Amino acid sequence: MLEEATSTYQAALTADAARYLADRGIGPDEADMFRLGVVEDPLPGHERYRGMLAIPYLGHRGQPLTMRFRCLAEHNHRDHGHGKYTTLPEDPPRLYGVDSIHAASDEIHLTEGELDRIILRKIGWHAVAVPGSEMWFPRHRRMLAGFSRVWVWADPDEAGAKLTAKVCRSLRSAKGVRLRLGDVTDTYLAGGAQALYDAKEAAA
Repeated sequence: MLEEATSTYQAALTADAARYLADRGIGPDEADMFRLGVVEDPLPGHERYRGMLAIPYLGHRGQPLTMRFRCLAEHNHRDHGHGKYTTLPEDPPRLYGVDSIHAASDEIHLTEGELDRIILRKIGWHAVAVPGSEMWFPRHRRMLAGFSRVWVWADPDEAGAKLTAKVCRSLRSAKGVRLRLGDVTDTYLAGGAQALYDAKEAAA
């Protein structure tokens, strides 16, 4: 069912959703590579996600492992009975982008949020993402324990600082990258790939 959902929603990526992604630095190539889509014709059980951006979590062979949804409407999400992001019921929090764990060499990047991870992949870095500042768990530490350096790209706010501290306490190889222009996407939009290269160099 996940493969059917991923294929169906990817084929239904709307012009509005494509503009939303483009405004965040994610073009057609990235949307296609990461199989992003829109829930235009929901599969059974997905009716509540109608109109949302579908973000499949792909395994290292490209197979979908789970899916999250991002509401694209400009409204108070709680007033409409959902959060900005929604996870499948009873699905445990996962790292997004586990294919990078298999492909990376001695270092990897960790972002706060799936779309930030896509930006780092776009500029050539292997990266994974936690789906929120509270979503780092001991099993994630085990998944990244073999890397000599884990660069942590959390949002520049209190929640992001807590995430960075938590990851760095659990992994000796982890090091936070200080962002001054906003999150990864904001930084990329403001200064392109060079702004991200400079942030990493400053943290080294």
